[in-house]
Amino acid sequence: MLQFVYVFNISIYVFIYIKILGMKFNNSAYENEELTYQDVFLFQNYFEWKSRFEADVKPIYSFWTEIPIVVSNMNAVSGKRMAETVARYGWLAVLPQDMSIETLERVIKHVKNSNPKYDTPITVKTNNTIRDAMWIITKRDHNCVVMVDDDFKAIWIFTPKDFADLDQFSLLWDIKKWQLVTWEVWISNEDAFNIMDEKNISSLPIVDKNWILKWILTKKNTIRNSIYKPTLDKNGRLNVAVAIGINSFEEKVYKLFELWIDIFVLDTAHGYQKSMIENIKKFRKLFWDWPTLIAGNVITEEATRELIKAWANGVKVWIWPGAMCTTRMKTGVWRPQFTAVYKCAKEAKKHGGFVRADGGIKSPRDMNLALAAWANHVMLGSLFAGTLESVWDVKYDNDGNMYKDNYGMASKKAVTMRNQNESKFWLLKKEMFREWISNSKIYIKKWRESAWDIVDDFVAWLRSAMTYVWASNLKEFNEKAIIWVQTNAGFTEWEPVGEMR
Repeated sequence: MLQFVYVFNISIYVFIYIKILGMKFNNSAYENEELTYQDVFLFQNYFEWKSRFEADVKPIYSFWTEIPIVVSNMNAVSGKRMAETVARYGWLAVLPQDMSIETLERVIKHVKNSNPKYDTPITVKTNNTIRDAMWIITKRDHNCVVMVDDDFKAIWIFTPKDFADLDQFSLLWDIKKWQLVTWEVWISNEDAFNIMDEKNISSLPIVDKNWILKWILTKKNTIRNSIYKPTLDKNGRLNVAVAIGINSFEEKVYKLFELWIDIFVLDTAHGYQKSMIENIKKFRKLFWDWPTLIAGNVITEEATRELIKAWANGVKVWIWPGAMCTTRMKTGVWRPQFTAVYKCAKEAKKHGGFVRADGGIKSPRDMNLALAAWANHVMLGSLFAGTLESVWDVKYDNDGNMYKDNYGMASKKAVTMRNQNESKFWLLKKEMFREWISNSKIYIKKWRESAWDIVDDFVAWLRSAMTYVWASNLKEFNEKAIIWVQTNAGFTEWEPVGEMR
């Protein structure tokens, strides 16, 4: 009997060990290799489903998100439009720590008051010109503006086609028509799509019973509404997270609590330091365990363990393998991102935590590999910088191509903006330690003008990868994933011959 109990207990131990390990290598010799996303690939499993939509892409530790994608807290990326847009379709934006409390309050109130189904319209008045409309039409992906009167009643809707061959100073009132199609807020997605299809229009203004403009719905949004669910807070409103620095965050957090923020990112470049650990403990002493706290950045198992032991829910994993950063190349300190995510995630699971793969994601395959390695979310930054929803206004190069400015969070530009109240001496001293690129043009690509377009692409390929592995959810995706290692020639063989769209 004793022998049976012993064997039974060993079996339980082995079972738990396998569950903790999850993803495995086809050859255990690669377990301790340092590998990038380009070094590895997923292997095919048997499959029985009829549709990829059977794959549930909700993160294991969801925090009310429906998709495992988070927008990085970069000044040039994450703002009001981005936060509203991504929350509506199941992911989450992290607002930068450099935002003043006044700006945070304005942005958060806007996001919380936005509709989970309908988008915010771009409006013009009767005395505006074509030039005025074209200046703001790229603020969002609707590709239209709605004319309203002084009472905010909808009059007409314009698209760039309406302005073709007309003088840019023409008054919008003079070119309006008189058959505006609108609908009230109770319309279903399919009915809205059918109306737009029948009337050959791409957008439908949503009004109340007094014709006051409230929201707008596009054809694409009706389809997305049928696929995605919004990320909502405990009060059923669109959710957003906020990054905070490791110094003097108490007053800011108390104010953010009043705005119903309960997801925080304690953020610094080198997260494995005494000050970080002390401030995680300080955060928990002040605010207990109900807010979610993610801390970073780290790349080792030891650092992951210590931050979670200090009572962080999760950690961000990377040392700057991103588009805007020079840290790893100039310092020599870094770790190949696939291995960093895999090792840190395995350690985090042992202590009841999780990791976010924060950087190095250039394509859907990178995301899929990070999730297979048990990343709970991936964080994307520069990919979203070149979208209409990112912070900066659209600019045009000499050939008329649209682009936006982007810059790193430790660059000279960021340091200067962050320390505007410092003396010139101390500002110049801090600029000596800049580590990121200060300015870069991120072009807005065709078929990827909107953050929606990027996520549609990423989620579709994630679901496809889950069918190849035959995983009904991301937990199974990790448990069933078998990782193989390839040569550089093997990776090159994957690359498509034609242009990817």
